[in-house]
Amino acid sequence: MQIISQFAPLPLTQPEKGTAVAMGYFDGIHIGHRAVIEGAVQWAKTHDAAPAVFTFRLPVENKMKGKRLLSTEDKHALIHSLGVEYYLTPDFEAIKALSPEEFVRGIVENCHARALFCGENFTFGAKAAGTPELLRTLCAPLGVEVVVVPMAQFEEKPVSSTRIRTALEGGDIPAANAMLGMPYAIRFAVQHGAGLGHTLGVPTINQLYPQGFQMPRSGIYITRTCINGVWYPSATGLGSRPTVNDDATKVTCETFIPGFSGDLYGTDPVVEFHAYLSPSKKFDTLDQLRDCINNAARRAQEYFA
Repeated sequence: MQIISQFAPLPLTQPEKGTAVAMGYFDGIHIGHRAVIEGAVQWAKTHDAAPAVFTFRLPVENKMKGKRLLSTEDKHALIHSLGVEYYLTPDFEAIKALSPEEFVRGIVENCHARALFCGENFTFGAKAAGTPELLRTLCAPLGVEVVVVPMAQFEEKPVSSTRIRTALEGGDIPAANAMLGMPYAIRFAVQHGAGLGHTLGVPTINQLYPQGFQMPRSGIYITRTCINGVWYPSATGLGSRPTVNDDATKVTCETFIPGFSGDLYGTDPVVEFHAYLSPSKKFDTLDQLRDCINNAARRAQEYFA
């Protein structure tokens, strides 16, 4: 997949064959996003065109689209796995002033677009003035097909990244995973911790959520962790570690992987979340904390047995 980071012509190998372009912010690559992207990929296969995606970049601190569900790298990998060949991702600042007409003309010309795919709630152009209806109107004289994909549904309501964030904040991992179409997962570098887990006989890997990323509810989770291509049942504690830490603002994500031993510092293993077990709590003794960790690990092993 070729990534083009400005609003410029795609380096198409066969421009005369054109493209089918899926358009959207695609921040979680949830089941609704996939329906749009897979629609464009399938159209391209059927019509001997190249499948492409148009999206845009926002600074991490920008709150326009909410907190992040995926890193940029993981977003690229997921979109590539869906069969996309060209990925057009200019900065939002570079396109936000374009009128709907200028935006459509730019997409069609830069991508040699023969078909444009979007969701029912897609907007484009300055001040989000463009709608799917306007997109059809503007594309008709250009001979470009427009396919508006119905919003995916979960529990009889439209799937959205906002609903997924709300589910994560409430610890409703099954709902978040159903709407994502895959387990919610993190892939952050393993940091050095205080070493308490080693002392207790339950060594953990410590990962810190980067600024601007959506965090699930604090508590203890059944997870599974991928190390060198092998999946291990694991238990993850997310929160301020109240038993050993008085600073409630210092949040960590610690995962105990029973049966695994090895140095993971500096690596970035994938940790998938599967079920919320219980809130974080302050234990009276470290023995109680160790028992809690071991119990969560045992439940994880049973879950994946």
